[in-house]
Amino acid sequence: MEARYFDTPDGALSAQGIAFRLRREGDQWVQTVKALGQGPLDREEHNVALGSAQAAQAPQPRPELHAGTAAGTRLLQALQAASGPLSETYGTEMDRLTRDIAFKGGVVELALDTGRVIAHRGTPQHKETPICELELELKAGPVAGLVDLATRWATQHGLFLSTVSKAERGERLLAAQWARPAIKALPMKAHSHKHSLLALPLQRAVVAHCLHQTLGNASEIVEGSGDQEHMHQLRIGIRRLRTALRELDALAPGNFDSAWTPPLVDVFQRLGKLRDCGQVLLAMDADLHLAGAPAVDLPAAAQAASSDATAAGIVHTPAFQAALIGLMGFTAQNQAIPGKTEGAMDAKDTRRWLQKRLWGLHAKVQKDAQRFGALSAEQQHRLRKRLKRLRYLTEFLAPALKAEGTPFLESLQPALSALGRLNDERVALALYGEIITTDPRAWFAVGWLTARQAGAADACKVALSHIAEAPRLRHSCAR
Repeated sequence: MEARYFDTPDGALSAQGIAFRLRREGDQWVQTVKALGQGPLDREEHNVALGSAQAAQAPQPRPELHAGTAAGTRLLQALQAASGPLSETYGTEMDRLTRDIAFKGGVVELALDTGRVIAHRGTPQHKETPICELELELKAGPVAGLVDLATRWATQHGLFLSTVSKAERGERLLAAQWARPAIKALPMKAHSHKHSLLALPLQRAVVAHCLHQTLGNASEIVEGSGDQEHMHQLRIGIRRLRTALRELDALAPGNFDSAWTPPLVDVFQRLGKLRDCGQVLLAMDADLHLAGAPAVDLPAAAQAASSDATAAGIVHTPAFQAALIGLMGFTAQNQAIPGKTEGAMDAKDTRRWLQKRLWGLHAKVQKDAQRFGALSAEQQHRLRKRLKRLRYLTEFLAPALKAEGTPFLESLQPALSALGRLNDERVALALYGEIITTDPRAWFAVGWLTARQAGAADACKVALSHIAEAPRLRHSCAR
């Protein structure tokens, strides 16, 4: 299979996540447009046969042939706003081996692609990168069958999920220097349809939203191009997923698989240790240098963490990959059938329960904030985690909240920042306390960080005192 990808001089298609290609499939040319869909398993795609591949030259692309389709509409709209005509940008040369795998009630197609992506073909700037991908596509039957098969193959053969498409690999070759920025959490999109606060659609929408951040950063790390910020944002994505599974489970009990949480916790904690040894320790070492501290031989773990080699191994673990596959499958099941199932709350009960949960978390945060100085270090850390859950739950419900939502979220940030700094200094203090056994120069860091504890705690008290002044989420969930 030989494919040629097209875009405009200003990259109008790639900027919107659209791939437009001509591909020779055996003795036929097929024109395809692909665009991102509504969820992590969803893609908009439309194919048009252009005729025989026996001619000496490939046919010219004809975008208008996709008119009237979801992907074609996005393609034509992007081209209307582009600054120039379509031209070939990069291509692929690969072999595809397909098999249909039957399961009870359905069929999944497995497509193994091996080959290469080529940019600047025939020029001194020629670049290429290998392709080795296994795509699983549900041809018929329930999504659960696809999930089971994907989990089995990933576990048995050490496969890992990747959101990096062939088109994106081509875009990376075109760029002089490529670094995909870490993916941060985006605001939840408002759902205008009347089922937006029904339990099942809300659960699926929130999980899909969290997976966007989690899958994107996990893919970069396991592909070997991630950095410390990718690891940090992956941990945030996992924490948000855990919050969703914990806080929204009561809306429709039994929808969330209890097997998802342990791998999420394991990877979160293991990446946290890398962050402590790497990002926290190295950042604190820079502050100590400015304070006049002598140079200290940091442990090998800090140097290893900065390379993210271990992070890739952690993300690659079969249990974590299986959890991600299961979560992706959950977001795709019965998306077009909003409504109640046995035990699921209706919109009215969902509003009441979520409002009660938000107020309950807020009340607990305020209570601990008022007595912060009397809390143990462990209790202070628990307050920080509870404050994060309050923030994430508010973000999940933002489209359904009244105008108080945005200023309420903004009011939480100073306290989160102060508590984060206190936590980092405590982590660094413990690590330097271990380093002194091999390098006495670390005593400076131990003394400096110990002296800062009281001031950092006072900063937390001040920041937390303002939470009581935050706008109350009155009648939070709109009808």
